[in-house]
Amino acid sequence: MTVIVITGGSRGIGLGLARAFTARGCRVVLCGRDEGTVRTAAEAAGPEALGVRADVTSRADVGRLWEEAVERFGRVDHWINNAGVALAPRLLHDVPEDEVRRLVDVNLMGAINGCAVAVDRMLGQGGGFVWNMVGFGSNGRISRGMAPYGSTKRALAYLHETLTLEAKGTPVRIGLLSPGLVVTELVADNDLRSDLRGRRQQVYYKVLSDPLDVVAPWLAARILAATRNGTRAERLTGPKACGRLASALVRGRLHPALRAS
Repeated sequence: MTVIVITGGSRGIGLGLARAFTARGCRVVLCGRDEGTVRTAAEAAGPEALGVRADVTSRADVGRLWEEAVERFGRVDHWINNAGVALAPRLLHDVPEDEVRRLVDVNLMGAINGCAVAVDRMLGQGGGFVWNMVGFGSNGRISRGMAPYGSTKRALAYLHETLTLEAKGTPVRIGLLSPGLVVTELVADNDLRSDLRGRRQQVYYKVLSDPLDVVAPWLAARILAATRNGTRAERLTGPKACGRLASALVRGRLHPALRAS
């Protein structure tokens, strides 16, 4: 039976993935910083899910997460670095240093810690798949108010390419997950559609976003089917986005100000 570890699995995409995996007969280990929330999330994910309190900014905690997963289920087949935080869009000079530091620690250092632990332990067990979850900014796209968040996701794209190179000739595989625009608590809590990003970005989000219960099963299916080092599971590619916008234009859903752009 496939065993999957998901960091930041207590809500949002992480919890959605946990549910999608257990529905497919997988065993899941998810983590978060609050023990009560993690326990509740594991119960919601199903009987084959284990919740572990762990802070991804601590490599010792991440190592313990691996150990508890192996102690419970025997091995780890897929490790998904999903833990992340976001900030409401603000110009960089308006964002306090402590908020930027926390974002960088979780989004970037958390993924680096996860990769370091998972790759090392998977080499020891004879193989496995390590995935990093990217987001806005990973492909170089820019937007006002998104400098801190986008910078961390751009860095994860580089991390993916480098680890793919380092994994060549080993039994470890590296993968990248790009869920596109997903309606989750992260968006609602941080108002990522704020006026600072402009009317264009707001309309794009309305047209291009998908509900979690559609995106999570789509990602889960591709993760379980993956075999190749360097695999990229990207839901909203450029051609797909253009197709949706064109369809919205035909149906009259696209804002008039964007129809000529």
